[in-house]
Amino acid sequence: MADKENMKCNSPVPSDRAGKKKMVKACEDGKEKLIHFGAKGYKHNYSITAKRSFRARHHCDQDKSKLTASYWACQNLWNKHKATTNPTAKKNTGK
Repeated sequence: MADKENMKCNSPVPSDRAGKKKMVKACEDGKEKLIHFGAKGYKHNYSITAKRSFRARHHCDQDKSKLTASYWACQNLWNKHKATTNPTAKKNTGK
């Protein structure tokens, strides 16, 4: 179990909860909340098309509270400015 008191605010780390990818001690307006987000069992396709679909489906462009898992999934896992490399994708060598 994570020790919320010793965690840095708004800095995601790997989750200690089964089935979750990340956790964060979310801090906003004097409130603190420990949030676990991201499904560990799913493989992710980080292509630009997949990112656009996820962001549209989850309304990532709307303002959300930092105290929600949706905010952190949009900002950390599916950030539109984050690199879009997929380590399991095959590279096209043109041959």
